[in-house]
Amino acid sequence: MDKSIRRSVMFPLALVGVAGVVLTGCAETGSGGGDSGDVKGQTVHISGGITGSEADLLSQSFDQFTKDTGIKVEYTGDKSFEGNIVTKVTGGSAPDIAIVPQPGLLKSLIATGDVLKADDTVSANVDKYWGADWKSYGTADGTFYAAPMLANVKGYVWYSPSEFKEWGVEVPKTWDELLTLTKTIQEKTGKAPWCAGFSSGDASGWPGTDWIEDLVLRQSGPDVYDKWVAGDVKFTDPEIKKAFDAVGEILLNPEYVNAGFGDVKSINSTAFADVAAKVADGTCALTHQASFLSSNFLDVKNKDGETPTVAPDGDVYAFVLPGLTEDSSSVEGGGEFVARFTDSEAVKKVQEYMTTPEFANARVKLGGVISANKGADPSLASSEFLTEAMKILQDPNTTMRFDASDLMPATVGSGSFWKGMTSWIDGMSTDDVLKAIQAGYEN
Repeated sequence: MDKSIRRSVMFPLALVGVAGVVLTGCAETGSGGGDSGDVKGQTVHISGGITGSEADLLSQSFDQFTKDTGIKVEYTGDKSFEGNIVTKVTGGSAPDIAIVPQPGLLKSLIATGDVLKADDTVSANVDKYWGADWKSYGTADGTFYAAPMLANVKGYVWYSPSEFKEWGVEVPKTWDELLTLTKTIQEKTGKAPWCAGFSSGDASGWPGTDWIEDLVLRQSGPDVYDKWVAGDVKFTDPEIKKAFDAVGEILLNPEYVNAGFGDVKSINSTAFADVAAKVADGTCALTHQASFLSSNFLDVKNKDGETPTVAPDGDVYAFVLPGLTEDSSSVEGGGEFVARFTDSEAVKKVQEYMTTPEFANARVKLGGVISANKGADPSLASSEFLTEAMKILQDPNTTMRFDASDLMPATVGSGSFWKGMTSWIDGMSTDDVLKAIQAGYEN
């Protein structure tokens, strides 16, 4: 899966899909009978990029809603959603609702003129349960269109608590302590501590952008981060190069990567999710990935051939990538946005429901995801780790910024930035990489 699918996924938190439903327009929706208010028996079609087992979980999260309202919800998952949705919309085949994983893509959809303004109930719910930052991501030219759905936290470092205990090391509280920890593990084991994978099909390189984004936020602060996203701070700026240099202390160091896979250049050929197996079986001591990696540990084995436990005293756990000081509370996240294309009462009610704590609780309780909805209950999350991640998102003291590459123009965020990361790993100089990424703004 590509970055936008899995992140959605920080804060990051991933969503839903019911396969087998043909993507249609509004013929079978509440719009068919006008806005009579009688919504029972009507069907609302949702489209998005999530496929596979998570489809069943979304379907289940609407069960009580359907019982209460009589509205049926059908979802179509499309692995090529990002590349297809604008064409479908402009071609007259828009779904009733689209779950959009990138604010940049959302802006492209809004530019078609087919995304409908969110109604007052949706707007009020987002004000109450999410906040101004989240609302801004679904807003264009002062008009609010799309509400946030679920979320994920980026910038986790996954590790083995039992190995840390064996080595006599502790979770680092600052960036310098992380570098010291890395050196200590390398010296104690004689092996590379870190593993990383940038391979993700057409989206290869995105795990590297997450690294850079984390360091820009931690080293230079949210103001520089925001100006970088807006294009006012260029990639060639010293603040951005400083982030590359910091990440390079780990990812470009042959003594530190790529545990279980090979040398530095093997990062580009390693699938981003494959790192979970190496952390679980003890081959890799540290890997940097979002909260959604927790679900990948369900499909791998620990060194004893069993499914690893994700807990502070289990086989694997994670800590947030530390900042320059101990009191740093900055995190990067991601999520999806619910855009409406059909003006019917049934579709409005579905979009409204998806902004409520009831929807968030229903989906979170089913497992594998978290929500930044402040009215949702973190204790319903399917693991201690996800509960902690959800509390981070809900904490008013947390400085959260959305994934930068998802906010940048597509020619950069999902273009030259992704490609630049793979070129950097392959040996291109940092200065040349930064120039090449910045050139994406000219395309």
